Amino acid sequence: MWLLTIAAVLAVCKVLAFLGMLEVAWLVALSWWWVIGAFVLTAAWFAYADHSGLSSRKAMEQLAQRKQDRLEAQRDLLRNRTRRKR
Repeated sequence: MWLLTIAAVLAVCKVLAFLGMLEVAWLVALSWWWVIGAFVLTAAWFAYADHSGLSSRKAMEQLAQRKQDRLEAQRDLLRNRTRRKR
């Protein structure tokens, strides 16, 4: 996601430099191919992450961790409740 953000910021800055609203020497001299390349690199990364299952695997791991945390919290509450009644 950070790569997409960098590509979008670079594209906006390049457009502003092209319109003359932003005058940064290296940005004005920067080729449009670098801007397009950043978007291509981002698209390639997202394609790889989706194809390899990396994104869905991380989401499943996060869900499993949240479920485990929730179960532990409920078990702790049950342990405390049973100790108080005795």
